[in-house]
Amino acid sequence: MSITVESRRKKRTTIEKSWSGALILDVTSKGEEPWVRFSPFYPHGGIPVPNSPGTFARSVEGLWQGLKVFENEDIDPSRWRVTNMRGIKRAGRTRGKVLGHRFGVGSDVLLGYRDARYQIYLPAYGWVLENRLAEEVKRLRDEMAARTGVLLDYETNGDIDDLSRPLSHAALVKLHLQGNWPIAGASRPGPGP
Repeated sequence: MSITVESRRKKRTTIEKSWSGALILDVTSKGEEPWVRFSPFYPHGGIPVPNSPGTFARSVEGLWQGLKVFENEDIDPSRWRVTNMRGIKRAGRTRGKVLGHRFGVGSDVLLGYRDARYQIYLPAYGWVLENRLAEEVKRLRDEMAARTGVLLDYETNGDIDDLSRPLSHAALVKLHLQGNWPIAGASRPGPGP
């Protein structure tokens, strides 16, 4: 299965020239149905908040942003309820420097950026791929078995350990489709509702 990740910021004609005959899909919040559902901003609902039994988020991005801790502000569970894919991000201007991500509601554990990727983001996004996008994942596998697939994302960093750039969720989709999920068990954090 041949899959690549390209920047959504590139002109579509440029991508089409580079990948003639490929299946090109926008998996961002600006993508079309059903591919928009791969966006971390998409409100699937029922996503287990790590280390917080009985607590769930609507979107992966909401979960991630909600567990972020700043110098002047702790977690923000309101981000877990956002359903319109807007207003989820939390900037640090008035909140101060980002200190890390809290490993669950009421936890004293504050994870650094790398550990938060492995213990919060990967389990949450993997859970969505398996529990909310199984049909779409199967469709992608079937379609990309016959031809090259190009997944468009705003970010193209597929190296989880490269903390200098945001992680590409399209790169995670690629790893999942190819059976190369980055860590064992990351896609199975527990049942959702």
